[in-house]
Amino acid sequence: MSNNQNTADSEYERYNPREMEPHWQNEWRQKKVFELRDDDPRERYYVLEMFPYPSGRLHAGHVRNYAMGDVVARYHRALGKAVLHPMGWDAFGLPAENAAIKTRSHPKDWTYANIATMRSQLQSMGLSIDWSREFATCDPEYYEHQQRLFLQFLNADLITRKKSKVNWDPVDLTVLANEQVIDGRGWRSGAEVEQRELVQWFFKITDFAEDLLNSLDDLPGWPQKVRTMQRNWIGKSTGMLIRWELEGAGVPQGFDDLEVYTTRPDTVFGASFMAIAADHPLAGAMATANPDLQAFIKQCQAVGTSAATLETL
Repeated sequence: MSNNQNTADSEYERYNPREMEPHWQNEWRQKKVFELRDDDPRERYYVLEMFPYPSGRLHAGHVRNYAMGDVVARYHRALGKAVLHPMGWDAFGLPAENAAIKTRSHPKDWTYANIATMRSQLQSMGLSIDWSREFATCDPEYYEHQQRLFLQFLNADLITRKKSKVNWDPVDLTVLANEQVIDGRGWRSGAEVEQRELVQWFFKITDFAEDLLNSLDDLPGWPQKVRTMQRNWIGKSTGMLIRWELEGAGVPQGFDDLEVYTTRPDTVFGASFMAIAADHPLAGAMATANPDLQAFIKQCQAVGTSAATLETL
C-alpha cells in the first residue's frame, strides 16, 4: 500500500453513524439549535407533521413521515427562516384503555411510558424538532382548552348530537375509520367489523358547505386536483325528493310511501325499481316476518354496505 493511499484513507474517514450521530445530536441539544425563541425577528415558518399515536414503538411509516417533514424544516432553516418544528402525541383513545386492561396497568402510566420510548426513538433519528414545545393531547394543560372550545361551539349551536352508523371492532371495543377496516376486519385486532348505530357528537360543518365550496376558487396556490377533491368531499348535489306510494299486502303498517332523492327527475318515468339500505326503517319492518331478510340485514351489518362490498354478497 502506498503512502499516498494511506494519506487518502486518513483524510476521508469512513462515516461511522454510531459515533457521529450521538456526537452532533448532543451538540444540537446543548446549544438548543432547534429551539425557537418567541422574539426571533426572522421570517417565520411552521412545520407540523401528523401527531403519532403512542403505541410504544416506531415503524417504517413513522420514519418516512417525520423524515419528510424534517427535510422541509431543515430546508427553510437553511434559507435563514425562524422555523417552528414541534412534536406532539395523539394520546387519547380507547386503545390505551384496552392495552392497560391487558397489561394490568393504569392508562396514564401505559401512555406516558410509550411516549418516553417513542420520544427516545425519534430523537435517535436526529430530527430537527423543538422538543421544548412537546405536549400530549392527554395532558390536562392541553385538553382543558379543547373542552373550553367544545363548550363554546355548543353554546353557539355549532354542535349537535345524533345517531350515526360506525365501524365497530367487537374485540378492541372501538370505532374504526374506513381506512382501518381491511377486508372486513379491524386492522389491529383482526376481528370481523360490525356496523353499529351509535349516538355521537357532530360539528355542523354542513351548515357552511356552500361557503366552503364558494371559497375554493379563492385559495392561492392550491392545485386544481386538490380543489376537485375538496369539491367532491363537500359533495353538493342538486335534485328533488319524490314520494312514491306503497301498495300491496307486503307493505308494513305505517309505511304509506317511500321518499327517494334523485338528481335526474326527468328520468322518473323510466324507473323500474327502488333500492333501500339494509338499515332503512322499511327494511327493518319488512324483516320482522322474513327470516331470510333478517339474515341478509345481519350479514350487511357485519361487513358494511359499500358498493364494492355488496358485490361480494
